[in-house]
Amino acid sequence: MTDFTLHDAETAPEASKPLLDKSQKAFGMIPGLHAVMAEAPGLLEGYQELHRLFLETSFTAEEQTVVWQTINVEHACHYCVPAHTGIAKAMKVDDAITDALRDEAPLPTAKLEALRDFTLSVVRGRGNVDEAAVAAFLEAGFTKRNILEVILGVAQKVMSNYTNHLAETPVDKPFQKFDWQKAA
Repeated sequence: MTDFTLHDAETAPEASKPLLDKSQKAFGMIPGLHAVMAEAPGLLEGYQELHRLFLETSFTAEEQTVVWQTINVEHACHYCVPAHTGIAKAMKVDDAITDALRDEAPLPTAKLEALRDFTLSVVRGRGNVDEAAVAAFLEAGFTKRNILEVILGVAQKVMSNYTNHLAETPVDKPFQKFDWQKAA
């Protein structure tokens, strides 16, 4: 596998230095994902912007977690599942939701399960979602806006999950306690 550099403020390309500074200020550290992405400043900037925009969606913290972790688990991202477990805790998301997502077990509400099902339909179908899946999502209380917001979440997670697969990004120390492996 190709070795990717985990950049810091000294080694990063000039255009990535202010982006890593932004990460440091936001997270109190430079997450390994951001350190890898710094090699391509446009990727890091795009990821940071999509993250900001996804946080501003109409989804609740629980719903954001369902979208993120559904994608992370489906993509078997060794880095993002533990990271988003820690993020969910910081967002005060109920551990029952996080555990169900990590374990691919039933979620506590039908509405959250509908969100997971729809997100999986988008990911697995690469955006080609049948009308029945769309109807079920809307009938669960979601909106057309939410359909498009799921796509935003997918775009963000494709950037991170794929980067982590290729770079084999080491899980950051604060998230190592949330280590995860996809069930067989």
